[in-house]
Amino acid sequence: MSQEVVVTCAVSGGHQNHNKHPDYPITPAQIADTCLEARAAGAAIVHVHVRDPETGMPRGNVELYREVVERVRDSGSDVLINLTTGFGGRYAPSDDDPSVSAPGMTFWQPEKRVAHVEELRPEICSLDVGTFNFGTNVFINTPDHLRRMAKRIQAAGVKPEIEVFEPGHIIFAHELIKEGFIDAPPMFQLCLGIPYASPASVEAMTFLKSLLPEGTKWSAFGISRQQFPMAGTAVELGGNVRVGLEDNLYMDKGVFATNGKLVDKAVEIIRGQGAEPVEPARAREILGIKPAA
Repeated sequence: MSQEVVVTCAVSGGHQNHNKHPDYPITPAQIADTCLEARAAGAAIVHVHVRDPETGMPRGNVELYREVVERVRDSGSDVLINLTTGFGGRYAPSDDDPSVSAPGMTFWQPEKRVAHVEELRPEICSLDVGTFNFGTNVFINTPDHLRRMAKRIQAAGVKPEIEVFEPGHIIFAHELIKEGFIDAPPMFQLCLGIPYASPASVEAMTFLKSLLPEGTKWSAFGISRQQFPMAGTAVELGGNVRVGLEDNLYMDKGVFATNGKLVDKAVEIIRGQGAEPVEPARAREILGIKPAA
């Protein structure tokens, strides 16, 4: 039997590079449409951030998530929905008082960061399990906040995708699993190439994989020009694959991508290595995702 690979498409992202792309999905309708585009190309999972429909800036509004989820579900698509919980974790100190955040920061209570997950009950949601420098600010996920978020995610019956950017994040994830906040089998996403975190390299992916708990289901991605090389490396190491406009805007130098085209390329890479992308129903079995509520 061919190696089975789950393809995730991160369709919208929380970065501020959207203005560089002439047709970036911004509104809930556009995000929902590109989720369906990714599914048609072979993605089993879509990873969703939402944005202000007027400005395109990242947002965490429950009503925006609700519209995206309802549009995808009402379409009859079987794609598995993965909602981010990353919004609300950014901090930079103000110039006058480091105990007060600088203008434009969104540092929320953990309960607010998972409110859309509790209401909408997607199959999956991300859980970023560590703190690190991210651009010009800090992405903060304290142990207490993560335990509170993980407990609510677990109670909602949603599968957490444990996103890790550095080796220490995996070490802390071991604690969450040991303490019973995350059900087996755990699901990890290895995030590579983000500045000031783990590089997008074969060596980094191999090392991070070596730290994962036994029985882990894992995926990996690289950003920008490393998206496709890291997809191939993930398959070679026995993992799953993530691509999408969140991580990379281009198919080639100067050639803008779409989520559908990025998934097409991922499927080509997977099949070129003798593996086969799976349908959402099989992805649910592989990842140990509970039946839809």
